[in-house]
Amino acid sequence: RLPRGSASGVYVIQPARSPPRVVWCDMDTEGRGWTVVQRNSHDTELNWKQSWTTYKYGFGNVHSDYWLGTEYLHLLTQQGTYKVRFVVRDKGNVTHYAEYDIFRVESEASGYPLRLGRHSGDGDDYLTLYHPKKGGIHDNMKFSTVDKDQDQYSGNCAKSYGGWWYNRCQNVLLNAKNYIVWPGFCDSGDCASSLILFPSPAVGEPRFAQALLPPRALHTPSSATHGGRNQLQ
Repeated sequence: RLPRGSASGVYVIQPARSPPRVVWCDMDTEGRGWTVVQRNSHDTELNWKQSWTTYKYGFGNVHSDYWLGTEYLHLLTQQGTYKVRFVVRDKGNVTHYAEYDIFRVESEASGYPLRLGRHSGDGDDYLTLYHPKKGGIHDNMKFSTVDKDQDQYSGNCAKSYGGWWYNRCQNVLLNAKNYIVWPGFCDSGDCASSLILFPSPAVGEPRFAQALLPPRALHTPSSATHGGRNQLQ
């Protein structure tokens, strides 16, 4: 169990019914104690057009840009009722956020659909409200990737951008290379960076096993891999 006052850094968490997982814990953002489940930079070298299996188990580097893994999001959000915070930094270096009081990703068998609760934040709600002139809605949408099209558009949105919860492509898009969109903040896709933050088990969830890693420990332990397919470092 991570004591209060711990520094931001790389930790290992272990959701129930899951092997350990390397994550970045953000202890500096308001609310203190967030697990970073997604991080993207506008100038990223990361390719977000990945397969279903790659998104399932995660990819990238926890010290820079990465996706934790859709399966891990499912396992994490089954532990109880949690909120989530979506954060973007615009090209003027101003940080904006949208928080939802319920965050849940359902099972792979159901397509990893996204479930969100009530919205709060410093901008309009573009995830749970339907916007017909933009990308429709994201709440309750199944996850789509380049090789598994589950959106409600005639084409495959993920082939154009990257894996995400699409309806008719996007209102909000955080998983794309050199194109991060949040209407009202970065309409043209020019957000400097994005984060998706999940309340960290570091602030009192004993169902998670945790250990601080030294700065050079960048890769997931072998016990956290799935048939060699885990690409998260």
